[in-house]
Amino acid sequence: MKKVIFVYAVLFTAFISCKQEKKETLKTETTNHNITEVSTDITSKFSIEIIDKEALTVINPEAKIEVLASGFTWTEGPLWIEKGNYLLFSDIPNNKVYKLNAKNDTITYLKPSGCDIQNFTGKESGSNGLILSPDGKLVLMQQGDRRIGIMDATLNNPEPKYTTIVDNYKGKRLNSPNDASYDAFGNLYFTDPPYGLPGNLEDPNKELDFQGVYCLLKNGELVLLDDQLKYPNGIAVSNDGKRLYVAVSNREKASWYTYDIVAPGNVENKKVLHDVTALVTSDGHQGLPDGLKVNKKGIVFATGPNGVWVFNANDKLIARIHTGQLTANCALNTKENRLYMTADDYILAVDLY
Repeated sequence: MKKVIFVYAVLFTAFISCKQEKKETLKTETTNHNITEVSTDITSKFSIEIIDKEALTVINPEAKIEVLASGFTWTEGPLWIEKGNYLLFSDIPNNKVYKLNAKNDTITYLKPSGCDIQNFTGKESGSNGLILSPDGKLVLMQQGDRRIGIMDATLNNPEPKYTTIVDNYKGKRLNSPNDASYDAFGNLYFTDPPYGLPGNLEDPNKELDFQGVYCLLKNGELVLLDDQLKYPNGIAVSNDGKRLYVAVSNREKASWYTYDIVAPGNVENKKVLHDVTALVTSDGHQGLPDGLKVNKKGIVFATGPNGVWVFNANDKLIARIHTGQLTANCALNTKENRLYMTADDYILAVDLY
């Protein structure tokens, strides 16, 4: 789940000057990235906007948005680990997965996380989305290696050793898997945009002529669900298994979509949940539809322009969490009373009801 190319061009050409400016106002420990002082230039952009009173059962408009860690390059794929009380997340350009513990200390958890090719020429070599398999193993969307992999080690003793879950569709290599979601039966839904390819859509090694939304059935069959989205990104299955949500990071049609799941690997009734194209093509709005999560009540937390958009189970926009940062993804803790956000080079959090 991530920004499209125009955002990356700005991010990387301005990288040095941005980091120098942030270092003047934000002090971090070089070994673990934990925060000791936060600039008001960052926190002044934080706010919670209540659009419908239903949101008052989800979040307090006065809730504090916290900065937990900083100093990364581009954070993605947050995943809460209940047994251990910590957060995992990807730093894609640095080809790492980090671990953030309850004291907000950050350590390198895996490197490499998405590619072990020494001469990789792209900027997106690392893992993107992170999820747990039905049996509790770490599954990574490995952009550089163009596959979904599973770590061949326990969560408590991580090692950068991986087994491929899927890396091709009908004999043609996947583009670069981005995000994924298991249903209750162990079927794996995922998106496959071109972000991990050095040349993006025009990469000479791109083997598929589309960017797909897929379902890898538990029996090993890979089913193509949709090949009509230019930049499919975040994805989530509702807790009742009846709906599939997909974010599309396409500047020309920036939207979130829903599908009805009629059977594993079979979707119908594709609809636009919400279109924000007008926002992303205007000045002052940062980000595109990206990562998303759905809680047990059907509330959707979807990263997009200016932060996180909150929709109810009937697809109505009820709130927005403004971060002032390019916000790539989010994750809920097990109790679903805390939301973690990967926002540019920050890890943020806010409490929920």
